[in-house]
Amino acid sequence: MTDRLLQLANTPWSAPLVRLLGLPQPRPLPRKTAAYTRQELAGRRVLLSALDDTASSDLHTWLQSRGAELNSADGLDLVLLDLRSLGHPAQLGELRARLQAAVPRLSPGARVLVLAPAQASHAQAAAAAAAVEGVVRSLAKEIGRRGATANLLQVPAELDASALAPLVDFLGTARSAYVSGQVLRLQAAPPVTLTFPALQGHTALVTGAAGGIGAATARRLAADGAHVICVDMQAADVPLQRVANEINGQALALDITAPDAPARLVAAAQARGGLDVLVHNAGITRDRTLGRMSASEWDSVLAVNLQSILAIDAALDAAHALRPGVREVCLASISGIAGNAGQTNYAASKAGLIGYVRARATQLQTSGGTINAVAPGFIETAMTQKMPLMVREAGRRLNALKQGGQPEDVAEAIAFLARPDAVAVNGQVLRVCGQSLLGA
Repeated sequence: MTDRLLQLANTPWSAPLVRLLGLPQPRPLPRKTAAYTRQELAGRRVLLSALDDTASSDLHTWLQSRGAELNSADGLDLVLLDLRSLGHPAQLGELRARLQAAVPRLSPGARVLVLAPAQASHAQAAAAAAAVEGVVRSLAKEIGRRGATANLLQVPAELDASALAPLVDFLGTARSAYVSGQVLRLQAAPPVTLTFPALQGHTALVTGAAGGIGAATARRLAADGAHVICVDMQAADVPLQRVANEINGQALALDITAPDAPARLVAAAQARGGLDVLVHNAGITRDRTLGRMSASEWDSVLAVNLQSILAIDAALDAAHALRPGVREVCLASISGIAGNAGQTNYAASKAGLIGYVRARATQLQTSGGTINAVAPGFIETAMTQKMPLMVREAGRRLNALKQGGQPEDVAEAIAFLARPDAVAVNGQVLRVCGQSLLGA
């Protein structure tokens, strides 16, 4: 869908008028959506800055191996600030000084990625770590006008630098165009050697795959080599078949709330020797204020968005149809984090899904698996195109990047979480919302 303001703000003859009227001035976001490669940082100008240069030597070597141009004198595409040795608020002045020197050198669409300790040994260290979170979230709002982003990784002391590979490949590049102001708390995890294509020989199942985010996800996982089982309603069979044929995948038309749906999905998974990637994307809305909401509007949203997922997972678990090291991703929403008027049913389903993800993470971890939630904000889809004009414009502008995201932005986040080496990210909620002003 066309964003007229984005076009006008970046056309020479109309940009001065946009500024004169005091309208938001969104920047075009550089995006990358192709399959992962061995050198995701090739050609990217990177500044590595650390409180402890000795501790960051492993990062220096690793960045070079990924093709990064380190400590360029020109503009910067990535600032990687290593604060893993942070232990006291007195050190925060170093954070200010280093960021203050780097920010003027940021290129359009640049990335700032900060590493901070995940554990605090005393109260002063906890205060310092929390302060960093405030700095990163605030900085993200300041540099959003350039189409640039800032994110924070909380890193366990025992985590090997190589385990950061999928995170830097995603958060340090144009793949994370619509992810900003986010905090991910990593877990200790053994390094995993990634082969390419990243999902070659893997089987993925994506629900709601006939269009929008689901179709973009199916295409993206297939680009990394996965065989994708595309699931959607019988009414969407034609577009579903189209997507499956395009990616040489498999179409499975069914109602995920039907009593026989879990068994049919188990059969499809077992026919492929089990699932390596499971993406619960299917969802519906039935918006109405709580006072006017009918029981059927409440029940249908909870059935599709939450209860069907629990039933499907239970059946897959019982049949041992999820392979060791499975990557499960559930589509939540910022409505499940911040709430939204007229969406008590939808917010309940998505908040419940976030709680489920956090609880199930421990269960999957025992076999090397992970489960995470992706919470999209305003994404340009057929659904948002039907919104009233002013509501749609508010959704687009109320974020640090002053524009809506694309289905491919969400698909890219899912592809990152689906990587076999993304084992350090588990039980987390990753917002793909341009740092929406709604919620944390």
